[in-house]
Amino acid sequence: MTNSKSVAVLGAGAWGTALATLVSKNNHKVCLWSRRGSQALAEVLEGADIVISAVSISGVRDIVSQLKFLPVSPKVIFVTATKGLDPKTTCTPSQIWQETFPHHPVVVLSGPNLSVEIQQGLPAATVVASSAIAAAEEIQLVFSSRNFRVYTNADTLGVELGGTLKNVIAIAAGVCDGLHLGTNAKAALITRGLIEIVRIGVSWGAKQETFYGLSGLGDLLATCNSPLSRNYQVGYQLACGKTLTEILARLQGTAEGINTTNVLMQRAKQQNISTPIAEQVYRLLQGEVTPRQALEELMLRDRKSEYHLI
Repeated sequence: MTNSKSVAVLGAGAWGTALATLVSKNNHKVCLWSRRGSQALAEVLEGADIVISAVSISGVRDIVSQLKFLPVSPKVIFVTATKGLDPKTTCTPSQIWQETFPHHPVVVLSGPNLSVEIQQGLPAATVVASSAIAAAEEIQLVFSSRNFRVYTNADTLGVELGGTLKNVIAIAAGVCDGLHLGTNAKAALITRGLIEIVRIGVSWGAKQETFYGLSGLGDLLATCNSPLSRNYQVGYQLACGKTLTEILARLQGTAEGINTTNVLMQRAKQQNISTPIAEQVYRLLQGEVTPRQALEELMLRDRKSEYHLI
């Protein structure tokens, strides 16, 4: 067991709370901060060894900007557990953190981690990735327990993109189940979705093998098969005839896949990356096609080799 660490968790939603619980059970000192709370960020940061960001992508830049002007120990390790892409720059959360704090190690935490199941104490595994492997190993020790297995990885971008891009496919998977298309169709969708994620990730500079691990395939399977996933719920309810406005009004928390789809389409067009599933999800979210029409567009695509990655 490591020496006790002082850990600040930024973001008191379901995910931030679940992460705080994991760390607390390992006998570390935890301070959970909410932007709606009364506690000041400076107070939370005081004496912190580790700062974990579990805010939505829309709030990352604001948090980073605030921390930039606060006294942060040079030994602090930043951990980002946000899954999304910045709508203005298309940057990942870790890139935003690293840009502002270039001399601090930044670690990405991502994997098949549904917060409700973690709060229930059910077994799960995750990946912590960083170019500073010693920092990743330290975070591995902080989180590891009998019910939470933690692996390290040096491919920060791949781990981060795996957790981010799977949310787009999860929306499509929800549509598939909402239309009652069966197991065969869903298996095909998830498999082709993984190919699409790999294609995008490799084009952006990530390692292909990373996407076949927990933060890629693992997270994809969990999110595409669980009603606990908000992104899955968006797709499922769209297929059941509800409007996106109606769905979001009742959704608890943020479905990051919606913003990710918009940003992904912007970047895919710039870099000429083929993203047929993401494109149909985008058109569906924009109200350009119905769920059934989106499916038909995918089924009528040109025939090609299964391993045609470009």
